[in-house]
Amino acid sequence: MKLADADNLFQEFPPVTTEEWEEEIRKNLKGADYARKLIWNTPEGFPVKPYYRSEDLEGLEYLKTLPGEFPFIRGFRHVGNDWIIRQDIPSDRVDEANKTALDAIQHGAQAVGFNARELITHRQMQAILNGIDLEQIAVHFFRSRSFPLTAELLHYEIDRRGIDPKRVTGSINFDPVSYLLVHGDFYLSLANDMEEAEYLVGSLQKKIPQFNVINVNGSRFQDAGSTLVQELAFALASGNEYLAGLTERGFSPDTVAARITFTFALGSSYFLEIAKLRAARLLWSKIVDQYHPDNQGSCRMNIHCVTARWNKTIFDPYVNMLRTTTEGMSGALGNADSLSILPFDIPYEIPGLIAERISRNQQMILKEESHIDKVVDPAAGAYFIENMTDSMAFHAWNLFKEVEERGGMVESIQQGFVQDAIATSRRQKEIDIAQRKLLLLGTNQYPNLTDKMLDKITTKDTGDEESPSTYKKMPAFRAAEPFEKLRLATERHIASGQKEPTVFLFTMGNLAMLRARAGFATNFFGCAGYRIIDNPGFKSIEQGVQEALASSADIVVICSSDDEYRKIGSDITRKLKNQRPSLLVVVAGFPEGIVEELQEAGVDGFIHIKSNLLEELTAYQHRLGVQ
Repeated sequence: MKLADADNLFQEFPPVTTEEWEEEIRKNLKGADYARKLIWNTPEGFPVKPYYRSEDLEGLEYLKTLPGEFPFIRGFRHVGNDWIIRQDIPSDRVDEANKTALDAIQHGAQAVGFNARELITHRQMQAILNGIDLEQIAVHFFRSRSFPLTAELLHYEIDRRGIDPKRVTGSINFDPVSYLLVHGDFYLSLANDMEEAEYLVGSLQKKIPQFNVINVNGSRFQDAGSTLVQELAFALASGNEYLAGLTERGFSPDTVAARITFTFALGSSYFLEIAKLRAARLLWSKIVDQYHPDNQGSCRMNIHCVTARWNKTIFDPYVNMLRTTTEGMSGALGNADSLSILPFDIPYEIPGLIAERISRNQQMILKEESHIDKVVDPAAGAYFIENMTDSMAFHAWNLFKEVEERGGMVESIQQGFVQDAIATSRRQKEIDIAQRKLLLLGTNQYPNLTDKMLDKITTKDTGDEESPSTYKKMPAFRAAEPFEKLRLATERHIASGQKEPTVFLFTMGNLAMLRARAGFATNFFGCAGYRIIDNPGFKSIEQGVQEALASSADIVVICSSDDEYRKIGSDITRKLKNQRPSLLVVVAGFPEGIVEELQEAGVDGFIHIKSNLLEELTAYQHRLGVQ
């Protein structure tokens, strides 16, 4: 088709105004509330509309910039989007860590991270890096007892090999602000920490000039329960703390900014995570620019992303692979510089080679089969993402300014402001998960009833929340834990020789309603690991009562429609209770108008969409003696 013909074709489709779209939507809603039905409010409070148009991009000046141009919202790459595949190795045993690293590199890793806790001699550094080409593979070090020592040992190894230190890349995870939040104290003191930062920047600037020495662990905020805006704002405030402190000590802003890596978590809010990374580059460039660097390229943010831990589960663990795949895509589409996808089994065991290989392969598929790495800034121009980028930047900037008005990040932590803000967000997430407003597939909705995980757990969530500290701590948060405790308690109860908690579904009446409510009840009690006895639907009350009692079930759930509960609910309950008074009888639903009548007949509870799943299951555990 010729271009002129195409122009004529489009003339046959006149533009549709927003007002016309809105009017059509209201017609289709048939009187339902537009805002309640179609507008979603993020945890930060800003609205997400059901659709976006070009007019939603009006006033966004950065849209005119190209990749590689200030304010770097579109990344720094002019060709492609080829991020670095990184794998962190948790083991602090030198030989084991080296073996794992070599296997990771052989199978696709372009960067490796080492646990440097026990890395205290040059012989150990030589052993852990044995066989690794430091000019091709970036190396990172975390959990060091002394980061200056780790840096010196690395430099010694580079010198021993005769390598050009300018070609060695990687980082050390020196982050006193993060340490203060997690442990409630400084490494030694604020002054000492800044002196150590000064030494690291000054020393490695000369010895290993491409090596980053400060890592702002923004991922810790999200993994403690923060919103995305809080994660972004507090990470920026932490970076600004280092930038201000080190420039005051005589370093140029170019030198300091180039030595900082930001690590962000990638959670399940697919599009908002993309927007977060784009907003992060925009805001950081604005912050660094206020220090008047000599090179505008110094305003570029170096971003490493890691899949979040807070939303990963022990039960139905293969769902974690689905989660990390979309999370990894968010990082790739958001132009992360490097990316770590955590193995699916990390919540309950030290990952094995298979799980680690799967996590690397997820990234390799995104590159080699999806070709995301071939497109510069794939999200650019998308009305929704660009608008969310602007909203994310606006709200994060306001929170960042509030932190600065309080005296900066360290002062805000000492006041408890940061910890309290994140604790509030965490509590809301806990409520939403308990009420199933926020779903964890396989944990608080659609559980795999055959899952048995008690014997597979070889690690556990750790922390030092109970140890004394000077300031409030920011404990880690894994959303599934309360539900997992219930289900593991059920497994222990059965393993100890006790009777398996059993739920009998008394299905009767309207087929559509009994199936819907049977499915709801199965999901409800399945989240605690109870055995579910389903039924196709009884023809008579007597038949259902007989089979329910014969099943020796602990709980009988009546599944029918509200109208039929008026006819059969009380009768079923009385006949069951007359023969087994200890039997728990539950109604699926909340039939208004007859609740008191059913309770008088002996109904012990009602399960419905507004139930607090966690509270209800905890109560049933206690009533059944499951500890």
